[in-house]
Amino acid sequence: MTVKSQQARDRRHLRLRKKVMGTNVRPRLNVFRSDKHIYAQVIDDTTGRTLASASDIDAVLKSESDGTTKSDRAKLVGKAIAQRALDAGVKLVVFDRGGYRYHGRVKALADAAREAGLEF
Repeated sequence: MTVKSQQARDRRHLRLRKKVMGTNVRPRLNVFRSDKHIYAQVIDDTTGRTLASASDIDAVLKSESDGTTKSDRAKLVGKAIAQRALDAGVKLVVFDRGGYRYHGRVKALADAAREAGLEF
């Protein structure tokens, strides 16, 4: 990612974060996408705590995701973050796409999290 495109993503993310705030009732599901991997966190912004997290480099998911496409790995991360959030007692979240467009891997992760039981 070039410096210019990173700065544009940062501006989009700041613009998004003005409106999206995670609370203890409805925490924020944050997505970070690198060139090779995808990460997701459920964050309570009032206390600054991460309630659940998942990524395709987790030991559990890494064995399942070997040899699959990045979109398939995003689906696995979506299912895993939903399961971990439900285990932590979180059912409702607000989605923070992290300044990325809502398509491809970000959309795959969100759809998989919805199918696994998260509501947003």
